[in-house]
Amino acid sequence: VMLPGFVERSEVIASLPSLSLLTLAALTPERHEVEYAEVMDLESAGPLDTDCDLVAISSLSAQIGEAYALADRYRAAGVAVVMGGLHVTSRPEEALLHCDAVVVGEGEPVWAGLLRDFEAGRLRATYRSPDPRGFDLAQAPIPRFDLLEPERYNRLTVQTSRGCPHKCEFCASSILLTERYKVKPPERVMREIDAIRSIWPRPFVEFADDNSFVDRGQARRLMELLAPEEVPWFTELDIAVADDPELVALMRDAGCRSVLIGLESPTPDALDGLELRSNWKRRHFGSYQENVGRLQAHGIGVIGCFVLGLDGQTPEIFAAVLDFARQLELSDVQVTLLTPFPGTPLYERLRREGRLTHPGVWERCTLFDLNFDPRGMSGEELQQGFLALMADLYSEEVTRARKRRFRRLRRSSPEARRRPVVHSGGRDG
Repeated sequence: VMLPGFVERSEVIASLPSLSLLTLAALTPERHEVEYAEVMDLESAGPLDTDCDLVAISSLSAQIGEAYALADRYRAAGVAVVMGGLHVTSRPEEALLHCDAVVVGEGEPVWAGLLRDFEAGRLRATYRSPDPRGFDLAQAPIPRFDLLEPERYNRLTVQTSRGCPHKCEFCASSILLTERYKVKPPERVMREIDAIRSIWPRPFVEFADDNSFVDRGQARRLMELLAPEEVPWFTELDIAVADDPELVALMRDAGCRSVLIGLESPTPDALDGLELRSNWKRRHFGSYQENVGRLQAHGIGVIGCFVLGLDGQTPEIFAAVLDFARQLELSDVQVTLLTPFPGTPLYERLRREGRLTHPGVWERCTLFDLNFDPRGMSGEELQQGFLALMADLYSEEVTRARKRRFRRLRRSSPEARRRPVVHSGGRDG
């Protein structure tokens, strides 16, 4: 099924390199020769190049089948394989059927030891950080961006933080890798951006964070460092960032073009209990209108994300999302189906309730394929309503109107004009 409006999005996702593998490459001693390849390139190149000793593979749940198939081919050729990432962390026993070793959780704390074990011929099956605090991002290396062909990508990624202070039931992001929310020092972030610019003079950067700028002090410092560099960027964050008008203005001055925010539902009842620690999503519903307006008045486009199939939703949700997106005057909209990813509280709850329709069929973890029984409507109603909503949201007329509204807002709003940058000290000050 073709989803209207999502061809361009899938191309963007496919064009992002693996930041985790580039980071491990940076942690690999110089005595080792390192190459980076995309799985799709290996699949289309014919016979595998097996002139290597060790292969590291990272993949998402929806693509894990292809990753396992590639791992099987390397092992059949006598090449050792190690796998890691979100899916492998949640299903290590499954992954070990296809590889020699798995990395559970963060890779940085264990990579050097894994390589030493491999060289000594004593590679263990499972590696995980012995330190419950995990990896200190102040020690993060500069990823090996030099291994890439930058012209192949429409943006490159930099991580400014890892984890999230919230615990949303459906979230399958780096909270599975680390229990703590942690921030990379802004000066170190800038060194990574400098490394990108050494191979790509005018880059577009995506901050590969689950929730940027929770630490407001660190965020302000990063914005001050970014402002004179004139590097355009995009990130994902929560709606509360706009509670701080000064920070929003700094983001504008620092080159922020757009942000993606998980609004999840246009109705507060469906948000109730979605965030498991403090019902954070439900408590902040009342700020949606004001905070989206504040960001967009500063010329920062808001891509509002909505999830269909939440337990508190009925067939009325489709019209409600369409109306709410218009009401908020969002610059863009992303709509997905609720998806129980392995390792998430949602997956475990639906498993206990007997509502998983395709357990273990990971290729359906795309955010657009239904793999559970919804509560407030039938599966057929959810699928058909989803497709109809996508057709409405991404019709040529509605898309043009959305873009036209945002351009008009950006031209007319005095807050959208960038302030002159005042240089107040060096990066290491």
